[in-house]
Amino acid sequence: MKNKEPIIINNISDLSKLMGYAESRHPLIDIIEFVPGKNRGTPDGRPVVSNMYCIAIKKNITGTVRYGYRQYDFNKGLMTFSAPGQIYSFEEQPDISGMTGWFLVFHPDFIRKYPLSKAISKYGFFSYQTNEALHISEEEEIMIDGIFGNINKEYQRPIDKHSQGIIVSQIDVLLNYADRFYNRQFITRQIVESDTLTRFENILTEYFNSESNTFPAVNDMASQLNVSVHYLNDMLRTLTGRTTQQHIHDCLIEKAKVLLSTTELTINEIAYSLGFEYPQYFTRLFKNKTGISPIAFRNNN
Repeated sequence: MKNKEPIIINNISDLSKLMGYAESRHPLIDIIEFVPGKNRGTPDGRPVVSNMYCIAIKKNITGTVRYGYRQYDFNKGLMTFSAPGQIYSFEEQPDISGMTGWFLVFHPDFIRKYPLSKAISKYGFFSYQTNEALHISEEEEIMIDGIFGNINKEYQRPIDKHSQGIIVSQIDVLLNYADRFYNRQFITRQIVESDTLTRFENILTEYFNSESNTFPAVNDMASQLNVSVHYLNDMLRTLTGRTTQQHIHDCLIEKAKVLLSTTELTINEIAYSLGFEYPQYFTRLFKNKTGISPIAFRNNN
């Protein structure tokens, strides 16, 4: 997939045609039911970038997908999500000729006047990578299929003043269920997730024990773990109750306590050594985490 120019998609109809299906009936939304024998991948496996939201449930794909450090069968249902401007691609192109399922694509303008327009940003899974797809159970699959079916029924009806609102409400329900199922996945896939959590904790421990006092940014941690920033954040929040940044800050404060207790470095010098551009930010964070200022901590130890 490297060095291949992405295909830029600027409207709904172009995306539908790229996938081998009829032109959309609506300029801002389309829903496609995958038909075995009709599906096709992108030319030469090139990645795709669109300015739309895309939600898909895919079943009966021949091949495997990498999930963290493991391979998983594609035959069972999985869901993928992508936001406007996001690159969508597979490291290895699976066989999609027999694929079934649904594909929903809509422009941000379709939900612009609804509360979902703002609420959709809270769903971190729109920024997950392809290898962090949602693997759903048979029971969950039936539920999701039903919602896609409801959207399709409304989409196929003659448009009236209620059409858009009904479809948007169904999308809202779909995203709420996806959020619930992702939380379930974090918990039920604990072998994989615990491995990621262990490696995350080991990286922080290495930083804590190193001579360097500089701690990694959230992006650095996600990159080292081969997951997206949003996925790592959501996984940690589900398994530990704390975000990636909170974990980093907790470790950073422990390092600061060591420096305050065992060195004669000034507060400013400690702040700079820990990567703070402005010492007052360090002092504020330290007090928020410990309840006392760095100077007070040093005087008490």
